[in-house]
Amino acid sequence: MQFDLLLKGGRLIDPATGLDAPRDVAIANGRIAAVDADIPADRAAQVVDATGCIVTPGLVDLHSHVYWGGTSLGVDADRLAAKSGTTTFIDAGSAGAGNFLGFRRHVMERSKVRILAYVNISFAGIFGFSQTVSVGECSDLRLCEPREVVAAAREHRDVVVGVKVRSGRHAGGISGIAPVDLALEAADQAGLPLMAHIDEPPPGRSEVLPRLRKGDILTHCFRPFPNAPVFASGAVRPDMRLARERGVIFDLGHGMGSFDFAVARAMLEEGLAPDVISSDVHLYCVDGPAFDILVCMSKLLALGMPLVEVLRAATQAPARAIARPDLGTLAVGTVGDVAVLRQRPGRFTFVDAVGASLVADQRLVCEGIAIGGTWWPNEAINDASETERFEAHAAHTHVEVAARHFGHRDE
Repeated sequence: MQFDLLLKGGRLIDPATGLDAPRDVAIANGRIAAVDADIPADRAAQVVDATGCIVTPGLVDLHSHVYWGGTSLGVDADRLAAKSGTTTFIDAGSAGAGNFLGFRRHVMERSKVRILAYVNISFAGIFGFSQTVSVGECSDLRLCEPREVVAAAREHRDVVVGVKVRSGRHAGGISGIAPVDLALEAADQAGLPLMAHIDEPPPGRSEVLPRLRKGDILTHCFRPFPNAPVFASGAVRPDMRLARERGVIFDLGHGMGSFDFAVARAMLEEGLAPDVISSDVHLYCVDGPAFDILVCMSKLLALGMPLVEVLRAATQAPARAIARPDLGTLAVGTVGDVAVLRQRPGRFTFVDAVGASLVADQRLVCEGIAIGGTWWPNEAINDASETERFEAHAAHTHVEVAARHFGHRDE
């Protein structure tokens, strides 16, 4: 037998190579070994029937919080991987230089799924984020030490993909724009991109955006008022257009409080789709409204973003943003990470971060993933409790929104 795993009979969509056609995908020694119209089943040790499914590169969630057990907001990446189609989670600054080694030793190295990370400009990372505690990690500038960030990035260069800063009134208190400037210095010195979160002003979007360079990431790009990317009229703000033209990467970063359907519609109508679709999944949004990256992708599909572009924004685009061309593609020779997805028909009610709802006639679900050529089925694909959890959130959102304290959970 030549191959370890064969995914047979599916519709292969690989935006990175431009391929959208019926193809079989074979994996050997952890790498994509062959992509062809009809690969004989007897050439593989294991065969997965992908008939009726979309076979696509393993999803890369550019913004997640998976420092499980080490921070109050962390979720278990392994529990989410197969059901969300995610083969690579990028943690968006849960850990800073002071606790990055613990994140690596106790979570990254023990995880079945791949975890990479942005290191937070705050030495302690995101340490004060819960239902009852809200202490912004950048509110004390003594914690924002760029030398420590650069040292951590160099020590862990194989897993660090950039520097993260959370700016705004909730994350930074009265620190203003200073955390962004310090994070930019650290990113420049380390030769890495910056991911910038903006919550409520100050600082305003107009202070943060001009500082971002080509290849830096603006997360929460469809966030609601205040600091929204559009005027009340729906017109896109000029600084957003300038940032896109300059090469700043727009990342969805759904989370608990950072995705507004009305803003999304306005941006999409003006041709400003997100470059990257990410979940910003953490403990306080994993049961809604974000759930996982597949739900976020389904929302963009419901808003009219084409399927191929939705897949690109969760595969090729995030892989490019972290300079990992071996991920987010099914080109022969690349890492054998694959997601097998299905478009499930039905009536689904999606909810955004401000409680608005959107009804769709389909959603994406995952049959399973391959990580380095090892098949990992989604055991919960037909679990009624998963569907009930999704529907219950939509049914009770009006109650939850009334009780929600956005200051605590603006991620």
